[in-house]
Amino acid sequence: MTIYAKIGVAVAAAALTIAPTVAQNYNLDPAYGTFALATGFEPDPYQVELRSGGPVDAAGLGSPCVGYIANAPDVRLNFTGGSSLPLVFSVSASVDTTLVINDPNGEWFCDDDGGNNGLNPAISFSQPISGQYDIWIGTYSNTSLQPAVLNISELYSD
Repeated sequence: MTIYAKIGVAVAAAALTIAPTVAQNYNLDPAYGTFALATGFEPDPYQVELRSGGPVDAAGLGSPCVGYIANAPDVRLNFTGGSSLPLVFSVSASVDTTLVINDPNGEWFCDDDGGNNGLNPAISFSQPISGQYDIWIGTYSNTSLQPAVLNISELYSD
């Protein structure tokens, strides 16, 4: 094996150990539906009732992702932007929930307790781009499914 081949193998092995393990499959159909919203949507907040949680540890996506989520997205949002308003995703639940979003650029965003009501998460995009947002709502320490509401707003967090 040449020195270049050895270097190539070492680089490939290092890349495999650095990349997070992603079990979430945004190509699967979302469990609670696909919705289309455009800037200025009403009602605001737009709400989706669902059950949070799942068998997959979100920590596999890397820091700061935590909690237990499903493999398939819970909700898919096809968003059409066009103003200076933010796009805010938050969760309301009586249990400690987490939030994972894969944005239209394929970037992962996670939150645990960033919402206004204690143990609820929120993620805000200050300049949201148009496209597909895949959303998972997890439970912090339990794989059992729990009632929750996903709030999507341009005006409010939770």
